Amino acid sequence: MRHIVLAGPTASGKTELALALAHQLGTEIISADSRQIYQGLTAGTAKPEGKWHNGYYLVDGVPYHLVDFLPPDQRFDAASFCTRAQAITCTQPGLPFIFAGGTGMYLSAFFIGMDPLPPSDPVLRTELTAFAQENGKEALHFRLAQKDPASAAQIPVGNVQRVMRALEITLLAKRPASELKSGSFFGQFPSEKALFVYLNWDKEILNTRIEKRTQSMLEPMAEETHALLLAGAKADCPALKSLGYPQILQYINGQISKEEAFEKIVILTRQYAKRQRTWFNRYKNALRLDLTAQGFDTEKIISEILRQYV
Repeated sequence: MRHIVLAGPTASGKTELALALAHQLGTEIISADSRQIYQGLTAGTAKPEGKWHNGYYLVDGVPYHLVDFLPPDQRFDAASFCTRAQAITCTQPGLPFIFAGGTGMYLSAFFIGMDPLPPSDPVLRTELTAFAQENGKEALHFRLAQKDPASAAQIPVGNVQRVMRALEITLLAKRPASELKSGSFFGQFPSEKALFVYLNWDKEILNTRIEKRTQSMLEPMAEETHALLLAGAKADCPALKSLGYPQILQYINGQISKEEAFEKIVILTRQYAKRQRTWFNRYKNALRLDLTAQGFDTEKIISEILRQYV
């Protein structure tokens, strides 16, 4: 069965379009977002608002899979995504699912495959954790840059877990992690498996959309962060390392002002959007929809997608 992938940078309108398309096709959605998976994180992840019913997370009546199911202290990776997404699609083998999200690694791993990578080594991970705690995240990132400049250029200093994993792979494989991960992820998206749709915006317009969304979600993020902490979540749990939440923690702890939190989150989100554009630009056969030129006209966009999908 050929599926539909709706990808693009954050704040590009993927969720809104996915829901409209799902209604038209009478199908379901699989989220490819590495942070909407967490329970309790809604505002900062732009998780679609829904409710659980009979084991399904329903958004406007549409089953929206792989959101709001994971406790904040648990980890989730591309392999986990593939396992769960495969299980979901296998339940209805004749149904064309809509995959919507901006986590490129998840989409690539599911539709193209994952390069064999060495499993995590507890001894090395302990050593790297101790190194980061003693010397700081900047020193850990610099260590990765010395071993694997390409990975260091793609991974932000603040994403300690990704930095640590890339360094771990590099040290265990005795080859840069970027070389091991790059082979099958470039070039053509497998069109026999899915129509890959990329939502493209002019950079400045996307930045404006990011700023508006960030402004509206600051206080709700602070409220849900408080709620998670009161429920027993640790400040350093995987969920609260999501984009923007470390800055919200600083804000509610009185370390920075609301304005400073806003500015930092906007900058980080713009940087994330840039990395997403770089990732998705590798697929030369994607259906690229220039929303700056045509506007976000849902009916016209869906019509174009269906013309290409048939």
